[in-house]
Amino acid sequence: MNRRPTLLAALALTATAALTLSACGNDDSPAKDNDKIAGSDTGEKKSALPTPSESASDGRPKITFPADAKNVFEGGETGDPTKDEVLADSAASIDAVDEAIFKGSTGTEALGFYHADKSLSSAITYVQRYIDANDTWTGETRYFDRKATLNGAKKAYVTYCSDESKSYIKNKKTGKVDKSPATSNSYVLYNAALTRNAQGVWQTTDIVSKRGAKECQP
Repeated sequence: MNRRPTLLAALALTATAALTLSACGNDDSPAKDNDKIAGSDTGEKKSALPTPSESASDGRPKITFPADAKNVFEGGETGDPTKDEVLADSAASIDAVDEAIFKGSTGTEALGFYHADKSLSSAITYVQRYIDANDTWTGETRYFDRKATLNGAKKAYVTYCSDESKSYIKNKKTGKVDKSPATSNSYVLYNAALTRNAQGVWQTTDIVSKRGAKECQP
């Protein structure tokens, strides 16, 4: 069993059906049908960037991971400073959820710093299910084809894929790691809405996902 085999639904089920993404007025915006969300970036080669959780700046909370777990974010440098900020905070929002899982707490500083509204309540539900099961995860999760679309000065949308084929559920009590073979469900397509708050942080406010998305599979 790969990481997030079913718990991901906690995020998807509480999110709005389409995140009103058509408001972007862009042909590159996600499709109306959630089963066919556009998640690919340009065809240019992307370099893997270290997770932004490795350091904290501008008063942002530092996010820490255990030595046996890692998120890798590809891309992130678009040439547009605002889009780069959106992608960086989007990545931090992912790290914040995982840190809460590792710490076994839904009250971590980063979780409420990078998430708001429906995304925050969904993230809390999601993390709590890990806590209740006494589970965590180990290995490496790769995030790729990350694309930001701006909608005015304070709204943005991000699409991205995740590859969970090298990350696994780990039981905290027994230490047992479930290393079942990867399947098509190891690949997930995400579509997130972000809002820039008064402090200049691009908070994730809503998110939908599709596990086993063909757009994300190799």
